[in-house]
Amino acid sequence: MRILFIHQNFPGQFKYLAPALAARGHEVVALGINQPSGDTLGVKVVLHRPQFTPVVASSDPDTTALYELHKKMERGISVARALQALQRSGFTPDLVYAHSGWGEAFYIKDVFPETKLLVYAEYFYQANGGDSHFDPEFSRSTEGDQRRLHTKNLHLMHALTHADCGLSPTLFQRDRHPQALREHIEVIHDGIDTERFAPAAQAFISLRNAGIRLTAQDEIVTFAVRELEPYRGYHIFMRALPELLAQRPKAHVIIVGGSGASYGAAAPAGTTWRKVFHDEVANRIDHRRVHFVGKLPHATLTQLMQVSTVHAYLTYPFVLSWSLMEAMSVGCLIVASDTAPVQEHIRHGENGLLVDFFDPQALANTIAQAIEQREELRRLRSAARSHVVANLDLQRTCLPAQINLLSRLLSAPL
Repeated sequence: MRILFIHQNFPGQFKYLAPALAARGHEVVALGINQPSGDTLGVKVVLHRPQFTPVVASSDPDTTALYELHKKMERGISVARALQALQRSGFTPDLVYAHSGWGEAFYIKDVFPETKLLVYAEYFYQANGGDSHFDPEFSRSTEGDQRRLHTKNLHLMHALTHADCGLSPTLFQRDRHPQALREHIEVIHDGIDTERFAPAAQAFISLRNAGIRLTAQDEIVTFAVRELEPYRGYHIFMRALPELLAQRPKAHVIIVGGSGASYGAAAPAGTTWRKVFHDEVANRIDHRRVHFVGKLPHATLTQLMQVSTVHAYLTYPFVLSWSLMEAMSVGCLIVASDTAPVQEHIRHGENGLLVDFFDPQALANTIAQAIEQREELRRLRSAARSHVVANLDLQRTCLPAQINLLSRLLSAPL
């Protein structure tokens, strides 16, 4: 079979599936914007270059939303031209699997009308129950908000109405979509390599700048995100630190993440969210015990999880991070926000602890108590790993389910 993956940052969510299909002898091609950093394991990668029309910045939200839609259409046009080039070269896929989040799926069926199309349906924006107005500190309802959200969804709706099927990694992400679209979306997680992300009793982490070496015998609180920003609760975590450090005078806090913004608005001009919320508590924390380590290589991050006493994970009701599932697989003691879709995988008191997202005091108290009761709460660590192994294991559960879905679409075994 000929299978084409489309993702602006390939491999993205396809990092396991695409090579697995190539290893089975299928001709697998990927179309993206950015060159993958590592070995693509038998997948041929083709790049395209969208040409964005320059526009004058506007403070009007409707104008801004229309410009964003225009950019997504230009991405779709760029993909369509790349697909036509592949077609001229003799490559016509039996199936296209596209991430629709940035507009790449707009015109796939115009080029390949008979090809099966599977869309990765990651998120659908709504005013209620999701990220848009969740945090009153950073969201202000305006007259044009609902129009803005409708415009943000147009390319997602277009992709799913033309697709043969959609796929979401969690029930929450699927159920953000309108009922008519939801009925055509399967729920299969991307999968966690539970053999790679596993407990390691002898793991350690060295903080060179601080001149210390930490093991699982120490008190270590970890917080790891792609970017230190409100969407992932960085502001709440920082506000919990003064009380947490006061209650646990031997604890070290290790904060992983960049200084940009992946999801929400950027910080005010001239600063970063990292600095804004660090400065808010700077005179109330022991800086010798709070370590900002930036972005870490994945192997180092895994070692950090393996020595963590408590791993804090906070998020708006939004896309679930791989890092949470990997931390559970490693056997971390998780203290997480009581928000969707975290609630799908963490049950309070059974395989982790849940707290109100907006309550820094509760977060500090819960983490401190979890450290104090670390021996009694080992059962939560074991249960967290067991949940991932039983439900999200890459090789035994998720990858076979993904391949089975593609086989059903193609009416042929893969």
